[in-house]
Amino acid sequence: MTKKIGIFVGSLRKDSFNKLVAKTMADLFPTDFEPVFINIGDLELYNQDLDDEGTPTEAWTTFREEVKQVDGVMFVTPEYNRSVPAVLKNALDVGSRPYGESVWDKKPGLVVSVSPGAISGFGANHHLRQSLVFLNVPTLQQPEAYIGGITNLIGEDGKIIDGTVGFLQSIVDAYVDFFNRLTA
Repeated sequence: MTKKIGIFVGSLRKDSFNKLVAKTMADLFPTDFEPVFINIGDLELYNQDLDDEGTPTEAWTTFREEVKQVDGVMFVTPEYNRSVPAVLKNALDVGSRPYGESVWDKKPGLVVSVSPGAISGFGANHHLRQSLVFLNVPTLQQPEAYIGGITNLIGEDGKIIDGTVGFLQSIVDAYVDFFNRLTA
């Protein structure tokens, strides 16, 4: 049976390094896994009044249904001001509501942070993990996935260089093992 992994990219930039890493990693999953990119860029800011009134936006409803259909989740995020981008935090909030109906519950997770800087998105990685603990998303702890100096890891062809692809493969392999152990 194919296992669907929802991929959430925390950057909206057209030429995002995070999208490049996410696409590279998606291609590294074994054939019994189906990576699915879930768009978070069109979600209106979360407002509980809309859920309380029974009028969630169409984008929220579509997003929640898409996340319900996946078996695991992978987040690839940049760091903005030592935390996650607002678009990613908003997606977590939209998916966690209405209270008691979280679409995130018990889905095995993977957190990858990507940055041109040397700190490798450490702050975003850890803030995201804190939120995922509350949302009951067990996350792969080792190996840690901090991708720093990303501009030096892209070849002239615009693709991630082989040495880094090997590292990304080790992350995907560890996540697949983690996922299989949690869902057995």
